Amino acid sequence: QVQLVESGGGLVQVGGSLRLSCTASGRTLSDYAMGWFRQTPGKEREFVAAINWYGDRIRYVDSVKGRFAISRDNAKNTMHLQMNSLRPEDTGVYYCVAHTAYSDIYTRAADIDSWGQGTQVTVSS
Repeated sequence: QVQLVESGGGLVQVGGSLRLSCTASGRTLSDYAMGWFRQTPGKEREFVAAINWYGDRIRYVDSVKGRFAISRDNAKNTMHLQMNSLRPEDTGVYYCVAHTAYSDIYTRAADIDSWGQGTQVTVSS
């Protein structure tokens, strides 16, 4: 199983930026897709972004398109989420995930292999 650790969360004002990172360990990530989810108290867990192993297939939830950018560095077993133009509704705990099937990340969240512990992002107005 893959162990995932997120970092980079924090408190930022509306319009600001944050860069989240996810570092993976435990086994090779060869062919693993990765992604980000977020959750706010009282709301359903929400898919945010996904990226396949090669980085040539990327998907975002509509609400973050044009503002967030997902990337990965396979040599370093890391993934990033650059978040710009942050809004109060972006507030939540952000979770890194890894899974063997890219499309499952945004269609079958319950089947995802590995989840991180989460990092808090708070956008103040």
